[in-house]
Amino acid sequence: MAAPALPLTACGRMRRPALAALLLALGLSTQAGMAWADFRAVAVPAAVLYDGPSRQASKLFVAPRGMPVEILSVLPLWIKVRDASGDVLWIEKGDLGPVKSVLTSVQASVRQAPQDGAAVVFQAERGILLEMIEAPGASAAGWVKVRHPDGSNGFVKTGDVYGI
Repeated sequence: MAAPALPLTACGRMRRPALAALLLALGLSTQAGMAWADFRAVAVPAAVLYDGPSRQASKLFVAPRGMPVEILSVLPLWIKVRDASGDVLWIEKGDLGPVKSVLTSVQASVRQAPQDGAAVVFQAERGILLEMIEAPGASAAGWVKVRHPDGSNGFVKTGDVYGI
């Protein structure tokens, strides 16, 4: 028995109502997919990231403790992830834990208070791992309180970091 045909336009594209119904039936939406990214962090001192879900796959690099990654797919022993640079990799499931740090995605100004006009405590270059002291938005929407490895702390815009 053939699958029912989906309504198409003259150029072969699916009509909007049919596409919306299909996405809804599959439990998908483009907005939800982007707004609800699921992040975890490396929970061991160093984790090997592979190009496939196997220890026999090619080892691509070693990730430090705290490095956040976006979860793309979960298998019983492996998790497919995306790192801050956009690379898609595989990591052993037991090597991940909750996110406690964020990675600066741009040169970020860490401020004394969660507002644009507040004094800058320090500048964090792109790629710096910062410990989260408070949950994102706890003090003000769009900001997260962080601590630099040298002990300095302040607030950074959530749009300037990866991992939340």
